[in-house]
Amino acid sequence: MPVIDQKSVPLQTGSSYPEPYNRQMVGRSSKWLGKAAGLTQFGANLVILAPGAMSSQRHWHLREDEFLVMTKGELVLVEDQGETVMRPGDCAAFPAGVPNGHHLVNRSDAEAQFVVVGSDYPNEVCTYSDIDMMVTGNGDASHFTHKDGSPMPKAD
Repeated sequence: MPVIDQKSVPLQTGSSYPEPYNRQMVGRSSKWLGKAAGLTQFGANLVILAPGAMSSQRHWHLREDEFLVMTKGELVLVEDQGETVMRPGDCAAFPAGVPNGHHLVNRSDAEAQFVVVGSDYPNEVCTYSDIDMMVTGNGDASHFTHKDGSPMPKAD
């Protein structure tokens, strides 16, 4: 079935970040479209941001490429080089291994959406630019640590 019935895809809310970072993700939700379609080599997610919400903590990936396209509303891309307003049809790409911390913030008074597509490497490392946090994957689970490698508490 190549056409995805988005209404049947569960809505994921918040994040799996440990405290205090998971509570900062209020207003963020997503639909894992690629997973719903059975894709295994890359992820494709619809991300929905309420006014005032952010897509994630600013981050960059060691092994995974990331590509996004705006589909609804207006968001501000915040990255190391500054800020850029993004509207439907605008795209951004983040090559693996480039330490350019980025995220999207909804500073408007309306819901906004984008689709993000990324590689799906089981042993990924993601570094968060503004906070003392990293996440590593081992194929089955993600593990949040401080940048020195010491563990962080799991999210509730």
